[in-house]
Amino acid sequence: MNFSLKLCVQRVVFWPRAASVMIRTILALSLVTSLHAGVGIDIDAFGKSLGGWEAKGKSACDYDLSGSSYRTYKPEITPTPDGGVFASLRIDHLRGWLSSNDHAVLEITVGKDGSVVSAQSNLALQGQTIASDVIRTGGTVAGGAPVVGGAMKVGADLTADLTSKIMREKIVEPGRVNFPAAIRHNYNLLFQAIRTQQDAAAAPAQADKPATPEPMGPPKPGPGAAPLEVKGVGQGQPLKK
Repeated sequence: MNFSLKLCVQRVVFWPRAASVMIRTILALSLVTSLHAGVGIDIDAFGKSLGGWEAKGKSACDYDLSGSSYRTYKPEITPTPDGGVFASLRIDHLRGWLSSNDHAVLEITVGKDGSVVSAQSNLALQGQTIASDVIRTGGTVAGGAPVVGGAMKVGADLTADLTSKIMREKIVEPGRVNFPAAIRHNYNLLFQAIRTQQDAAAAPAQADKPATPEPMGPPKPGPGAAPLEVKGVGQGQPLKK
């Protein structure tokens, strides 16, 4: 075989393998944007669930909830000493051109197994600060509950705590009254974006899976073909004696 032809064949054979390895690597890296010691937050998936990072130079998401407008910024993710991550998320209540926006910070600590350890939120409403208690999964909050059940309990307790404190201040503006619900919405979506090493390892495995071919049925007749007549038993041609 000619040397140049042989080299060309080798390149053709090598390219699909290299492309497959490259695709698996990209999928694994994109699955978990911030992976620290086995757990992280998929920031791309979180932004997509809010409508996409399209505001503020691709750093925030704008969306409406219950007739009010809100903006969520990309979370800041840092590792914790025990192998988990700490996520800090800023959420704004957009009140219009003639009013100052309200601000909130949602802080979530995630354990190395992907469970929510604690959550807390602070609201700043035109100089007035409302802070929630630190809601933990230990003790009497959600001790012994499964990962999802514990996270739901923390989110519900956090929302109830903020709502009761807002009502205590006699706040009536709809967007402010609904601010705890917007925080709960972000909390739920952020929890769904938590990824572990098992999730990252599953992505290349899914990429390697061959596509299952669809079963092929009988060929369909063309538009001008005569209909196929299937005769039942005893309706065939008579036997010649």
